[in-house]
Amino acid sequence: MSTPEPQRLPEDPNRDLGFGAVVTRESRERLLNPDGSFNVVREGLSPLTSLSLYHNLLTTTWPRYLGMVVLFYLVCNALFAAAYVASGPAALSGTTATTPTDRYMEAFFFSIQTFATIGYGAMSPKSLVAHVLVTLESLTGLLGFALATGLLFARFSRPTAKILFSDVAVIAPYRGITAFEFRLANARRNELIEVEAKVLLSRFKEGGGGREFIPLALERDRVVFFPLSWTVVHPIDETSPLYGLGPEDLADSQAEFLILLSAFDETFSQTVQTRSSYTAEDVVWGATFTSVFKPSRGDGKLAIDVGHLSDIQRMPRRLP
Repeated sequence: MSTPEPQRLPEDPNRDLGFGAVVTRESRERLLNPDGSFNVVREGLSPLTSLSLYHNLLTTTWPRYLGMVVLFYLVCNALFAAAYVASGPAALSGTTATTPTDRYMEAFFFSIQTFATIGYGAMSPKSLVAHVLVTLESLTGLLGFALATGLLFARFSRPTAKILFSDVAVIAPYRGITAFEFRLANARRNELIEVEAKVLLSRFKEGGGGREFIPLALERDRVVFFPLSWTVVHPIDETSPLYGLGPEDLADSQAEFLILLSAFDETFSQTVQTRSSYTAEDVVWGATFTSVFKPSRGDGKLAIDVGHLSDIQRMPRRLP
């Protein structure tokens, strides 16, 4: 007689969402930083396996990218200048330096002329070794400038979203109840359409069991046009996981509100995405956002002051 298979319990859809069992069970850190990056460190990979030079150059900051380009340019010329000097005093014609330092400086600036294909004509290669070095350096310069130019174009043309999130979220009055709210604005002058927001509550369950991730129902999870600001609202009614909770409850459960936005960028005709989050410490109870709309300037056009996106006004009495 066959033994019946044990009945499998349905998997809890709020347990993981891609973070993994270890994170949901043990991690006490913030999962998602305000800038959208995850608090995850990948270890155990060799430097060659984890190296992604193109991705790093494409996503690094502009000061770091320009600094690496300048460093590559100077190091290449310094190395070729040392090679010219090592080739002997007869390697280059048109030199006038007599000291080692002056010879190196002449070779360095000759290297810059060769690397950038300038060629003033005052100095030129003379020996076979010097001609070989000029050949290698000109090829290095052509490839280096092509790579730097391609990366520069890719960085400028890469579609990204630059959405401003309010510094804080609020628990504010909403149609006779309260609501969890935060505010958004587009920091660029381009047009975004079909903007969609997803908000998830991450918190530790009472009595252990790790984190759970609960999607929050929004008053409106999509707007067709996004020319001004948008206040995202989650009504706290009887069906909300925030119903009946206070600031201490959110802090004790290490609650974190994960935000995911996606929109269609008309400029690039592509979908762009961005992320952010609010922890329990970022939520202000008993407050509302102040208006960001500015008085009409007489031409009938609407205007908002994005600098006041995070301005709030505390309520004169405690919310129920």
